[in-house]
Amino acid sequence: MSNPRIRGFQVRAVRVPMEPHRTASGAVTESPLVLTDVFADDGTVGHSIVFTYNAAALKPTAELIANLGELIAGQELAPVAIADQFATRFRLLGIQGLVGMAVAGIDMALWDAMARIHDTSIVRLLGGIEKPIPAYGAVGYDGVADSARGAEVWAKLGFRGIKVKIGYPNVAEDLEVVRSIRKAVGDEMAIMVDYNQSLTPAAAVERLRFLDDEGLTWIEEPVRAHDYRGHAEVAREIRTPIQCGENWWGPHDMREAIEAGASDYMMPDVMKIGGVTGWTRASALAQAHAIPISNHLWPELSAQLMCASPTAHYLEYANWWNPVVKDPLVVEKGMANVEGASGSGVEWNEAAVARLAC
Repeated sequence: MSNPRIRGFQVRAVRVPMEPHRTASGAVTESPLVLTDVFADDGTVGHSIVFTYNAAALKPTAELIANLGELIAGQELAPVAIADQFATRFRLLGIQGLVGMAVAGIDMALWDAMARIHDTSIVRLLGGIEKPIPAYGAVGYDGVADSARGAEVWAKLGFRGIKVKIGYPNVAEDLEVVRSIRKAVGDEMAIMVDYNQSLTPAAAVERLRFLDDEGLTWIEEPVRAHDYRGHAEVAREIRTPIQCGENWWGPHDMREAIEAGASDYMMPDVMKIGGVTGWTRASALAQAHAIPISNHLWPELSAQLMCASPTAHYLEYANWWNPVVKDPLVVEKGMANVEGASGSGVEWNEAAVARLAC
C-alpha cells in the first residue's frame, strides 16, 4: 500500500515576544517563527516550526516554504525521498540560508505527519525508544549577579546543567561570572559556557587557558562557526571540551568539521542540519566517530531525536516558543520526558497563534 499523498500546506508567520536573551554577539528579543502544516489526503496533518532569528526574514521564509510546498503537492508523503529531491533541485543554489530553513521546515512537517499516520512518535518511527535525556537551561550575557540568579532559578527547577553566555571585555570578567554561577548552583550541576563566535583563534587559545581549571562541561563556539581550522587549533590547545555545530548547514558541514577535528562535542540545530532527515544523517556521523551529540533549540522534536541518537549527550531546553505550542515539552527532575508524545510532539495553541500572527 502506498503512502498517503500531500494535499497541500498552510504556512503562518508569528512573532512571539520573549525576555531579551543577550549574547556577546547581540541580543534576541523575540522569536519570529514560521508555523507549517502539511495536509495529507487521508486527513493527517503534520506540523513544524522554523525560527528565522530576525523578523526581516520571517515573511520571505514563509513565502519560500509555501512556494516549495507547491512543488511537491500531489506526491507521496515520503520525507527522505523529498529531501533528496530538493537537494538535487537546489544543487546550484545550495541548501543553506533561507532555502535550507524552508526545506527543513517542510521535512520536519512531513516526518511529523508520517509518525501520526502510523499513530506513533518520531522516536518510535525511527526505531528508537523513549529514554530520559538530561536537560540544561540557559542564561544570557547578563553580568555577574544576574547570571548567578538566573542559574539558581534553573537549579531550583531541577535542571542538570546551566549554559551561560560569556565573552566579556576581559577574561577576569568571564571567570567572575563562571565562579558566581558555581557558587550559586553547587558542584554537582554541569556548567557550559558559550562565546557565540566572538573570538579569534589566537585570542581564544590565550583566554580559554584561564578557564581550564573551572570544571566546565564544555566551551561553545569560541570562534566563527565555519572556521573549522580555527576551532581545531583551539581544541588542540585547550583541555576543556570544545562544543560546536548549531550553525552548520547540513551533514556535509558536520563531516568537514569532523575531518578538521574542529570540536570534541557537536550540537546540530535540527533546522540548519536539514530537518529530521538531516539529523538522522548527522547522528550517524556522530556515532561513527564516537562524538557526543547534543541539540540546539527545538526542544520537543530534539528530545525525541536525541532518544534515537546513540551518542546523545545533553538536551538544550528553551521555553521561547511555548506560547504557540499546545503541549510544551515536560522536564522532570532535570530529565526531558517524551513518553506518550504523538508525532513530533508539536501542535498549536491556536488562540495564541491567532493573537501573535503577522
